[in-house]
Amino acid sequence: MYQQAVSIRGLSAGSQQPEAAGPDLSLGLEQRALRARTKLRARDLIVQKYGGSSVADVAAIKRVARRIAETREAGHPLVVVVSAMGDTTDELLNLAVSLSPRPPAGELDTLLTTGERISVTLLSIALSDLGVPFRTFSGKKAGLMTDGIHGKAHIVGVDPHRIRACLKHEEVAIVAGFQGKGLKKKEVTTLGRGGSDITAVALAAALGAGMCEIYTDVDGVYTADPRIVPSARKIDVISSEEMLELAASGSKVVNARCVEYARRFGVPIHVRSSFSRAIGTLVLPGQDPDWDHKPVRERAPALEQPVVSAVLCDRSMAKLTVVGVADGVGKSAEVFGVLADEQAHVAMVVQNVTSGLGGRSDISLTVLRRDGFRVRTALSAAQGAIGFMGLLYDGEIGILSLIGLGMRTDAQAFSRLFGALSDARVDVELISTSDTHIDVAIRAAALEDARRAVLLAFGLEHAGEEATAEP
Repeated sequence: MYQQAVSIRGLSAGSQQPEAAGPDLSLGLEQRALRARTKLRARDLIVQKYGGSSVADVAAIKRVARRIAETREAGHPLVVVVSAMGDTTDELLNLAVSLSPRPPAGELDTLLTTGERISVTLLSIALSDLGVPFRTFSGKKAGLMTDGIHGKAHIVGVDPHRIRACLKHEEVAIVAGFQGKGLKKKEVTTLGRGGSDITAVALAAALGAGMCEIYTDVDGVYTADPRIVPSARKIDVISSEEMLELAASGSKVVNARCVEYARRFGVPIHVRSSFSRAIGTLVLPGQDPDWDHKPVRERAPALEQPVVSAVLCDRSMAKLTVVGVADGVGKSAEVFGVLADEQAHVAMVVQNVTSGLGGRSDISLTVLRRDGFRVRTALSAAQGAIGFMGLLYDGEIGILSLIGLGMRTDAQAFSRLFGALSDARVDVELISTSDTHIDVAIRAAALEDARRAVLLAFGLEHAGEEATAEP
């Protein structure tokens, strides 16, 4: 599918196909475009994940089987992860809830994983009919170890030695997605929504795959939902950082945990449609032209938990509160229009309704302290035109930032952060989050105590000096 057809049995286990010095005109447009963008080589392992819509019926399963056969014939060792057919998972969940409003978590996980096992078996039958050698794996046999939390387990380790043996025998490994084995109790656990995406990326990282392909019912990632906005544009290439923000903000094409895992281990993702041959959207772990397509397995342990790398302190900020902004469309825009005219850097914003003031609201934000006087003067001059009641200014604000991966997808990061601040008796005034940051505005005088408490809570007390922004 990506390279000129070559028999997989004609290649020894350690052989490498040379990369072409120039464009290979025997390749189709799709193959040449993808290879040029990703440096994917003829013998690189590919992990393919097929979602529920891609295996929804017999015709879809046959189409998937043909694509798998073509990819293998092109010379790529192949691991395939499949989801349950169509809406099977929801149907099984509804059955369980109809019997009991609170089904036992362990039994519910066991029930839900039957959907993926059905897909694995049916796909195996279709591949057998095409003469494709294969071996099937549950999540447990594939070596996916989890923290044991039923319904929303996180991966804590991957041991794919059985899959490596399968690939050594030139067989396609077919893996049931969405599931793993608890590390302590050895029970079946499910990974939650998007679990098959996470399964595919985790295996791609552990096996050093050249590409993880996520097949779905749309042909890539769009600037908006094309079913709602017909003029939406497909994105050809996007960084994992940008994709992480899209996924965390509601884009349902790729699961946020999947993107986070891929970013951590440097796994490139190709989001594409199983119903067409079109190039989809490449989600790359870096935009550097010298970016290496091979995942970096040594970068971090094979787990999903947040990896906190630093605690940063910024003493250069001030807090400004616009009190009692009149209720009306566009009033917030007028406030921020003044800030834009003054070219003020706004780091954090909170707006809430002020009780007892007839629906008026307060807007609190942080700006650079050096901009404070200029911004206050400009807003005061515009008070009558905008229609707010007053201004409050605090120039003794500091911002403490927790930096790392997976911040927004795991509640433990928030719990440990705010527990540490509470133990240090530090009051939080404003909060801002992203998938790589949790920022809190606190009193500048408490910044050092807060820093020490958070470093201790996350085991970073010997991590060295943290960057500090001075006024």
